[in-house]
Order: sequence, then C-alpha cells, then structure tokens
Amino acid sequence: MIEDTTSHSNPEQQPSDVAAAETSSTPVSEWIDSAHVNRINVRPLFDAVDDIKTELSKVIVGQEKTIDLLMAGILSGGHVLLEGLPGIAKTLTAKLLAKTIDAQFSRIQFTPDLMPTDVTGTSVFNMKESNFYFRKGPIFSNIILIDEINRSPAKTQAALMEVMEEKQITYDGETYKMAFPFFVIATQNPVEQEGTYSLPEAQLDRFMFRIKIGYPTLEEEQKIIARFHEDFDQKQTAVVNKVVTTAQLAEFKSLIEKVFIRPELLNYIAAIVHNTRNNGDLFLGASPRASLAMMKTAKAMAAIRGREFVTPDDIKSVASAVLNHRIVLSHEREMEGHTIEEIINDILVKVEVPR
Repeated sequence: MIEDTTSHSNPEQQPSDVAAAETSSTPVSEWIDSAHVNRINVRPLFDAVDDIKTELSKVIVGQEKTIDLLMAGILSGGHVLLEGLPGIAKTLTAKLLAKTIDAQFSRIQFTPDLMPTDVTGTSVFNMKESNFYFRKGPIFSNIILIDEINRSPAKTQAALMEVMEEKQITYDGETYKMAFPFFVIATQNPVEQEGTYSLPEAQLDRFMFRIKIGYPTLEEEQKIIARFHEDFDQKQTAVVNKVVTTAQLAEFKSLIEKVFIRPELLNYIAAIVHNTRNNGDLFLGASPRASLAMMKTAKAMAAIRGREFVTPDDIKSVASAVLNHRIVLSHEREMEGHTIEEIINDILVKVEVPR
C-alpha cells in the first residue's frame, strides 16, 4: 500500500524520494539542506505506518490516500472529518485504524436527542459520601469516533469546541486534561440532509482535514466482493493487530516536528492560503490555522513517505484536505456549478512553486 515499491536497500533514497522526483519539476536534492538531512531518522515512523497499512489491508480494499491522510492527522495532533456516502467503509476504516494502536477507543453515535453532557460527562451524586463527583463521558479517550456528527443540534456540537482545540474539558469550574493521543475522527453524509444540522465554520475549522471518500473503482469493488463472499459477518476484522503504542506515537510526533522544511516552502504555504483571501471565486478565505495545518501535515506526509525533508509535492498532497472545509465559494461560482476542489486546484496552479 506504499506509493512506490522501489527497494529500500539505499537508505539515502526512500521510495517516496523517487516518486517526488518524478512528479516535481524541482529535483528532490534541491529541498535537502546538508546541515539538516542527517539529524533525524524517520525510518521507524515509516516502518510503523507501513505495518499499519499492512494490517488495514487485511480488511480494507483501496483507500490508500485516505489512510495516509488519517495517519498524517493523528501524527500531527489534529482531527479528521470523513465525508462520504453510506456504505463506503468510513466507520470501518476509523475503527480498524484504532485497533492498530494500543490506546483507548470510544465511539459516540450522534443523534438529535444527544445532550452535551452525554459527550463530556456530568455530575453524579454519591449517596454514600453525600457529595457530587464528575463522571467522565465517552470523549475522555485516546481515539474517538463520532458517527454522523451532523445528526446532533448545535448545542451538542458545541460541546466539542473546547476539547478539540485545547484538548481539555472545563466543567463546573474544574479543568480536565485529555491524555495523549487525543484524536477525533468524525463522519458525515454529504447528501442526506433531512434531520441534520450543518456544522458551523468555527466547528469545521477545528478539523485539520476534511477527507472526501468516493466510491471504489470497479477493480476494487470486485476485490471487496471476492474477499467477503464467504465472510458475511466480516469476521476478518478480528485479525487486525495492534502495531504501535501511545509512547511510540509521542516519539513520532516529536520526530515530525524536526522534519526539515526550507523557508521558501513556508512562504509557498503562506502564498497559497493568502490567495484564498484575495480570490474572486471565494466568499470566505482560510485562516492562519489552515497555514499551520498545512505546514504540520506536509511534514507528517514527508515522514510517512520516508523522508526527513518536505517537498512541494507534500504540500500539494494535503492542500485540498486542509482547505476544502475552510473556504466558501462565491455565490456566482456556486450557481455556475463550480466546486471547492476546482478552485483549490486553480490556486495550486496559479501560485508559483519555489525553485
């Protein structure tokens, strides 16, 4: 499930280096700084992600890009919104990813009658000691799957605002910190809108990525049917094993922070986001939070691909998932039938790639 199958026998040239060299107009060597190239070793992270992909591939067919983005999200400390039609394995992918990590997992099914305290927790009276104590809700976990997040009203969605941004819950004057990792994966159906409540821009901005999942290809569909034609209950999900611990994830997160990125590429990220604020096709541009998300996840994507430095292709590979929920089309472009992805692609073409 790795993008390039080139042999790893040469430690100075990882598979993704070759792929980047083929797709970028600038040689990979241009993005290496001799003072930084040998200061970190991303191979343990690369191998761990490879192992996770191997475990997921026991059940999941395709979705390589989705899995890469999910790993970039968790490794860079963000949250992910999965958007797609029913039945394309959004929830299954999230659950199996959680199984590969030796951490606590909880699932919250958002419904119209769900209350904020059902998510965060509430005070319970202790009859024996005649006092109240705080009973933590399901949000107190490491990996939290929120199924159909747009099924609950705004007051319940608002319960996530503080915890997703600051990784803490404030209740009755007390602050409760979340343990590392704290990773929210939410799902929503973009088509069925009856009985749903659209997420406000401030809530959407809490998600590092919005990953849009489409239908599988014909070949992938054939593989899915062949894999499960004698396994109606999907018992194969039980064979997915734990691969990494929370301590390893913390080490990988620190490692990603040290991935080298040239100043020209930082300016490139700023130029992309700045263009969204001065673009006639857009009614609303992206905030500085988008710039930071693009920088963090580009570093994570470089490490996932086996490199200790960022290339323009790493930035382009995360740009759409970072921006597509943070910008709003102008009324004219929306009426003309244009999509957010088209505008993002136009921006990536217009903004000059550093040489």
